Amino acid sequence: MAETFRLTLAQLNAVVGDIEGNARAARRAWEAGRDAGADLVALPEMFITGYNTQDLVLKPAFHLEAIAAIEALAAECAEGPALAIGGPWVEGASLFNAYFILQGGHVAARVLKHHLPNAAVFDEERIFASAPVTGPYVVDGLRIGSPICEDAWYEDVAETLAETGAEILLVPNGSPYHRDKFDLRLNHMVSRVVETGLPLVYLNLVGGQDDQIFDGGSFVLNPGGQMALKMPVFDEEIAHLDLERTEAGWRAAPGAVAPHPDALEQDYRATTEALRDYCRKAGFGKVLLGLSGGVDSALVAAIAVDALGPENVRCVMLPSAYTSDHSLEDAKAVAETLGCTYDFVPIDKGRAAITETLAPLFGDLPADLTEENIQSRLRGLLLMALSNKFGEMLLTTGNKSEVAVGYATIYGDMAGGYNPIKDLYKTRVFEICRWRNAHYRDWMKGPDGRVMPDRVISKPPSAELREDQKDSDSLPDYPVLDGILEILVDLDGSVADCVAAGYAREDAAKVEHLLFISEYKRFQSAPGTRLSAKAFWLDRRYPIVNRWRSPSSED
Repeated sequence: MAETFRLTLAQLNAVVGDIEGNARAARRAWEAGRDAGADLVALPEMFITGYNTQDLVLKPAFHLEAIAAIEALAAECAEGPALAIGGPWVEGASLFNAYFILQGGHVAARVLKHHLPNAAVFDEERIFASAPVTGPYVVDGLRIGSPICEDAWYEDVAETLAETGAEILLVPNGSPYHRDKFDLRLNHMVSRVVETGLPLVYLNLVGGQDDQIFDGGSFVLNPGGQMALKMPVFDEEIAHLDLERTEAGWRAAPGAVAPHPDALEQDYRATTEALRDYCRKAGFGKVLLGLSGGVDSALVAAIAVDALGPENVRCVMLPSAYTSDHSLEDAKAVAETLGCTYDFVPIDKGRAAITETLAPLFGDLPADLTEENIQSRLRGLLLMALSNKFGEMLLTTGNKSEVAVGYATIYGDMAGGYNPIKDLYKTRVFEICRWRNAHYRDWMKGPDGRVMPDRVISKPPSAELREDQKDSDSLPDYPVLDGILEILVDLDGSVADCVAAGYAREDAAKVEHLLFISEYKRFQSAPGTRLSAKAFWLDRRYPIVNRWRSPSSED
């Protein structure tokens, strides 16, 4: 009977739909495990297809190709360690989320997922069938139970595996990032370890997929909940874990425990990696953005430079008659500090031409929001022209506070392909800017030091679409606005809940109204990095036409 077992953990970045490329990555991981003397090489959930596939995996041609690729891997990896990899499986008329154990040239075992997540970004109940819970599989004499992702969040699957002879738990995951998610995972896995008395290996994906970013952070727990190994967050890594049989059962030998970044660093890293992967996987090498001299566009520029390098980022200042001198100075300073291309494209002549074109129709009607939005839409037109001409993806720069209440111009400053800060409230934007100015990491491709001038962060926010305009003319101050939005959006609260928290009823009712009537804008907005458990799009799905408002009540 074997007394040791070497498990190679491949925390890798899969690309949705790139079955051939994912298979190559799996093969390279298997070769690394083989060279390290591994008994089993493990990859995360649904690795062969990439994750989250949404409805793509329902296409028969797609899931059959994925299954064929797994069977081909089994044949290619016949001589050496076993290989565990996630992918789809079909039985009868049902499609399953499966984990395949490849050994000796064939599929030696297959685990099918039982608990299907159907909240937040997941719709697995409409895609996959739920399978009965089964027992462990055996690799080189070691009985392994593999609850697939959500299966480990409930006690029944792990307990059944322990009762049917599992000696360790290997949990393959496709678990996307949101703030404080690591602690949530860890708490659940500690519960499984305490309940079963078995070592547990939590193996997660890394990499961006549309709005989602998978943060890795794979870890190993021994009975009692002691951490034996922790892989870094957001980085691809292959680690080798040694398990030893003791009188009390199998135990993981101590390994490296990567440090865990604080919340601000994780948010900034998430936006950077998500943009980098979105560009790489969608085929864009360069990006551009409108640089206004304000804090939001300055942060997006920093994210873009850290993600792609300054040589791949174009910043464009598009001033009007209302653009202040300090905005001109600050925009140029940001671009020069970051080292990216800086273009200066005034919009006054174009605005005058549009005004003249519309004059016969507008007549003597007074100027209003229409004229303000013309400026924003003209900027969007010019930026998209540059995007088309130079093949650079346009980034939008609206923060979550603005996106929530519609403080943005559709077909204007909302035009673009991706928004890195879409899930950052304005107050969080300020915090992230200060963090980036004070910290530098080796994963950043931009310069060290203060990349955003203090004035960019400290001056009153303004769209500068009319004389002396400030955001506070139209909205509550951002600390108030964000506090109300956190209750209405993140906590699904009501106006009454806002009042109970100390906010003015008038402010809360106004913000709720703006939140609801702006749904049509969000429906047409660019995707952006998901950082919270209530990001706009899949986490929060509301009708565009909606007349409901919180019932009015008195204090």
